[in-house]
Amino acid sequence: ARRQAQIDSGKETVVGRNKYRLPKEEPLEILDIDNDAVRRAQVERLKKVRAERDESKVRAALNAITEAAETGKGNLLERGVEAARARATLGEISDAMEKVYGRHKATIRSISGVYSKEFGENQELAKVHQMIQSFEQREGRRPRMMVAKIGQDGHDRGAKVVATAFADLGFDVDIGALFQTPGEVAKQAVENDAHVIGMSTMTAGHKTLLPELVKELKALDREDIMVVVGGVIPAQDYDYLYKHGASAIFGPGTVIPIAAQKVIEELDRRHA
Repeated sequence: ARRQAQIDSGKETVVGRNKYRLPKEEPLEILDIDNDAVRRAQVERLKKVRAERDESKVRAALNAITEAAETGKGNLLERGVEAARARATLGEISDAMEKVYGRHKATIRSISGVYSKEFGENQELAKVHQMIQSFEQREGRRPRMMVAKIGQDGHDRGAKVVATAFADLGFDVDIGALFQTPGEVAKQAVENDAHVIGMSTMTAGHKTLLPELVKELKALDREDIMVVVGGVIPAQDYDYLYKHGASAIFGPGTVIPIAAQKVIEELDRRHA
C-alpha cells in the first residue's frame, strides 16, 4: 500500500504509467478463451474418468492416504501417486487428507493509515473526503464496500492495496476470503449490507464470474448492490462487462483516489 501511494501521488516514477505515457495506447492482441466451454469439457472428462475407473481401487487408495495422514506411517506422496494411478481426482486426493489435517483458509487483511500517510493531502484526496462526508450525511452511514476475490484466483496484492486505500479514504471496507464462489460473495455482501462489491480479477475469469455474481445478487433481490471490477482486464472486454452488470472498471494504472471518486459518483447517482 505504501508503494502504491507513492506511485499514485507521483513520488515514485513508473515510466509509461504515471509519467511519459503514450498519447494513445495500442490494443494488445490476446487469445480469447471461452471459459465456460473449457469448464464444461473438463466436467465431461471427469465424468468419463469416474465412469471407467475401478471404484474399489480408488476407495482403497484414498483410504490409504487418510490412514497415512492419521498414523504418520507411510509416504503420503507415494500414496498420492498410487491414488492418481487408480484415477482418483486431485480433489478426492486432497479431500482424503483434509479429513485429518483440515483445510487452510487464507485471509486478506488490510492495514490502516499506510496509504493516506504516504499519499499526503492533495486536491484529489480532499475531494474524496468531501464526497464521502456528503454521502454519509445523506444516507446516515459511510459508503460500504466489499472487496472480493472469486474463483481460483489467489493474487491478492491488488485486493489488499484497494482495501487498505479505500478504508483510509473513508469507506467502510469488508474483505472476503480467497477463492469464494459468486454465491458466497453475494450472500456476504447482502449480510453486511454493502453498497458496492469490488471484484478483483487477475486470472482472466472476469467474463465468467462477473455475470454469475450479478445473477446471484438478482436471486437475492439485491440488484441495488453495485458491482465494480478491477485488475488485469483487456480493454476489449470492457463492453462485455458493462453489458453484464459492471458499473465501473478499473484496469492497471488506475489512481486509487480517482477510482474512489468514480465509485462515489455512481453511488450518488443510484441513491439520488
